[in-house]
Formats: sequence, structure tokens, C-alpha cells
Amino acid sequence: MRTLKVALLGCGVVGTEVARHLALHQDDLTARIGAPVELVGIAVRRADRLRPGVPEELVGTDAAALVARGDIDVVVEAIGGIEPAGELIRSAIAHGASVVSANKALIAAQGGELHRAAREAGTDLFYEAAVGGAIPLLRPLRESLAGDRVTRVLGIVNGTTNFILDKMDSTGEEYEVALKEATALGYAEADPTADVEGHDAAAKAAILAGLAFNTRVTADQVFVQGITGVTAADMASARAMGSVVKLLAICERGADGESVTVRVHPAMIPLDHPLASVRGAYNAVFVEADAAGRLMFYGPGAGGAPTASSVLGDLVTACRNRLAGTTGPGETVYRQLDVRPMSEVVTSCHLDLDVEDEPGVLAAVATVFAEHGVSVDTLRQHHGPAGTSLVVVTHRATDAALAATVEAVAGLSRVRAVNSMMRVESR
Repeated sequence: MRTLKVALLGCGVVGTEVARHLALHQDDLTARIGAPVELVGIAVRRADRLRPGVPEELVGTDAAALVARGDIDVVVEAIGGIEPAGELIRSAIAHGASVVSANKALIAAQGGELHRAAREAGTDLFYEAAVGGAIPLLRPLRESLAGDRVTRVLGIVNGTTNFILDKMDSTGEEYEVALKEATALGYAEADPTADVEGHDAAAKAAILAGLAFNTRVTADQVFVQGITGVTAADMASARAMGSVVKLLAICERGADGESVTVRVHPAMIPLDHPLASVRGAYNAVFVEADAAGRLMFYGPGAGGAPTASSVLGDLVTACRNRLAGTTGPGETVYRQLDVRPMSEVVTSCHLDLDVEDEPGVLAAVATVFAEHGVSVDTLRQHHGPAGTSLVVVTHRATDAALAATVEAVAGLSRVRAVNSMMRVESR
């Protein structure tokens, strides 16, 4: 019985947990795989850092040499970012290793190229941990639902933003205050840009859309709007209409069957929607399919141990395939669906208008909506010490029509400000 050799790239929060669990559960992993697994090298940027539970003798800084050894069965990539991770994975595949990655940014940008390289080399490329942490999500999309027709994927795929929005909703805090708390508790990075601007969720949305609709989608094709513009007033307006604000990743198949839309943005959802109850740093994703109906996947979406769980699951599968002399399912992009722009997406929106308190304002606003072909679902007028506001929720229209309406309303002389345009998802 030969021993399967594993190399680990990166030993941060996730990599450390992977190394620790490989040592802690070695006997169980051997039984599940059918052969022993040995961690033979760990490549890091700085070898002098303390890494409790990680064998010091395995730690080095020459990642390029490690992946090019030629005797490695599986390389686990936990570096993150596009480069040098991409070049190291390409080298690992070229030298005959299967690859397990947690790198959503890289897969969303270069997934097609990496899958092609793995296919030509006869190796595996798995990345369950790239989306949803511990949640088994990508494999069900790729395999369990392979015989069904997925029509929509909707979910919360970033724990940092969900924690911030949840704090804003429960405490009435402004964004900046909630972000500071998230940072202090370790839910937000020192530089939270990728999370709060929606880029992390956009990469995950691209991966989900590609698997769900069997077509290649890259991160630059995803409409992205982050949460930095969400205010305490937005949260209060949502509560007043029985809703809550969440940062959603939404992937939908077009009615024509030949197009898809992929978007990430804050949205109001009703309190009775299952996603409304997803609190803290948790993730949850709905998958809608013709035969299966609506499926919900829920769990911790980030963190060292949860993400390591998914990495180790992929590692077991890759090792089993090495022993059997086979590979698992690769990229299934047999469709070439058109990725439609956000301007063509049909949705509804919530507007908060600061207006002059005088006759005719409501009529002027209603006229603009009518001229742009956007009808009003509900309208509330509020008089307070700070002035008069109109809160409008529209019926569904194209995003281009909604944006044009908002611009025209903002230009009215008796409208002092359009404080927010928040999209509304009712399903």
C-alpha cells in the first residue's frame, strides 16, 4: 500500500487547520481513502512565524520547488489571490499533481484555464471550499443536480457583510460602527474592501452561476454593488415595510433559456423569507430547479476549521481518485449562454425621497414614474422634524428604467435628495 503525498501552499488560518486535521485524523483519513496520507511539505511566505501544531521541519519558503517535485499526489492551495497562486497551481498540475483549492478569486478569474490544464494532465481540480466554507454546495450543483435544470441561485455568501448588516439591523448602528465591531471580533479583515465592496461575493457568484447553468462566467461579468452605502435609515425603512437588508448573490437563467444574469447587491427581502433569519457571519444559499424545487444550504461560511472541512473533503476524493487511477467530474461548460447586463434585469426598488412640504410634489413625482413606464406598488409620506419624505416601492421593471426614473426624480426642483435606491427581492 503506497503512501499518498500531500503538499500544502500557505499556512494561515485555513492552512494551519488543514495541517492540524491531517495530523489529528490521520488514521481515519487512511481508512476513508484506503491508503496512508503524508503531508510532506508546507510552503509559506515567512518561515519564522510560530504555527502551533504545525511540524516545523516541513515548513519552507520555496513553493515553486515544492510543487515541482514530481512525487506529490495532491497540492492543497490556501494562499489566496490570483498570483502567485495561479502559477503554482499550473506548475503542480504540469508535474502530475491533483489540486485542491479554497481560492474563489482565482477560480472565478482563471477557472476555465485551470480546468483545461487539469483535464489535459489527467488530474483533478477541486474547490468546494471556495464558496460557502463548510457548506456542501458546489458538489451538489455539479453532481447531485446534474440531471435537473437549475433556474435560480440566490443566497448570502459573505459572512463579513452579513454580520455587519445584521448588527445594523438589530442595533440601529451606522455602517462604520458595525464595521469596527466586525473588525474587533475578527469577522472583518484589516482591509475589508473585498468583502464590503462585494468583490468576494461576486467571485463566488461567478463560480455558482457557472456550475448551475453549465456555462462559463467570470467575476468581471458580475454586477457588483457593496454595502458601504447602506445606512441606518435604510435599515429602518426596511423594518417599517416588514423587510430586512441583506447582501445577496443572485444568479438567474433568462426566460429565453439562452441567457443568464449574475449580480451581487444589497436588497430588501421580506421577514418571512428564509434568508431573512440568517444571522451573524453565517451563509445560506437557495437553489431552485425544475424537478427538485427549492433547496436551501446553510452553515458557517468562513473560518479556519469550517473551510478546512471542505478542503479535507476534496482531499479525500482526490486521493481516492489517485488510487483508482481516475479523475472526478471536471468543468461542464457545454453551454455558451449570454451573460446579460444589469440594465436588463427585471426587479423592483425602494426609494427614499427628501421633498419639499408643499402641494403638487406627489403629483410631480408620480408623473416622472409614469413617463418612464415604472408603476408604483406602495407609497408612504412621512412628515417629521427633519422635513418630509416619500417612501416609494415600485413594481418590477428593468434596472435601466428604474435608474432613469431615479435620475429624473432627483432632478425635480422640489425633490431635495434621493437618499437611497434599494432593490427589493420578494421571492
